[in-house]
Amino acid sequence: MDDRPRTDDAPEPAGPADATVATPSRRRPRAEIVIVLGLSLGYYAITAALRLVERYLAEPAIGNQVTTINPSRSEIDYVDLAFQVVRQLYLLMPVALVLYLLSAGGKSALRRLGLTGPGRAWFKDLGSGVLLAACIGIPGLVLYAVGRAIGQTVRVDTSGLPDAWWTATILLFSAAVAGVMEETIAVGYLVTRLKDLRWSPWAAIAASALLRGCYHLYQGWPMALGNVVMGIVFAWWFHRTGRLGPLILAHWTLDAVAFIGPEVIGQETLESWGIS
Repeated sequence: MDDRPRTDDAPEPAGPADATVATPSRRRPRAEIVIVLGLSLGYYAITAALRLVERYLAEPAIGNQVTTINPSRSEIDYVDLAFQVVRQLYLLMPVALVLYLLSAGGKSALRRLGLTGPGRAWFKDLGSGVLLAACIGIPGLVLYAVGRAIGQTVRVDTSGLPDAWWTATILLFSAAVAGVMEETIAVGYLVTRLKDLRWSPWAAIAASALLRGCYHLYQGWPMALGNVVMGIVFAWWFHRTGRLGPLILAHWTLDAVAFIGPEVIGQETLESWGIS
């Protein structure tokens, strides 16, 4: 019998179970990706695919159907405004989640996504964002017009909001939220996490691009295909530069023009251009 004194602070020898716990597992980050996407863009991708099936099965033909982005949520003006603000803040919650997850272990999530740096870096991001918006936006308008012409793209009504004093502000806010959410999750988070799982850069880029295309399927397959191309360009840019800011700015610019443009240009002009 061992009568030597023992203390509660004496370390226990590590056993096989302890070694197993200490070994990094890929199951956790994989589960994390599934949870994040299930709460955000992955859910939208599945419902968009189902919506596309519904559009082909329903009447009228898909080219004669309409989808409304930023619909009104109440007939009462100020209640509608409150709903709009609450919804946009709700859409930012998955962004807060991924920033929290990417900061595990004392890492800076903003630094990992390239959202820090001196003023010169931000000025360069501004120029890159405008350039990306132009490179994506102009071909995107052409693709939309072609999709409408061949009857495979629904007519996109970018605003179902009433003619109120707050409408333009909410539309710009909605464009900003879409840019932050989609680029942070579909590009910054997903590409970073897939690289952590030792995916090749091009495999991570492809996954990001396919996700983007899938959650745009509700507009028709031409627009989904165009968003896959956009996703390749954006994910490649993030892979090469490590900067997410230009992508958020470019996305915000594209959506802001799409949301506000019809009100400024006029419906008759858009119809004459074949993009209504």
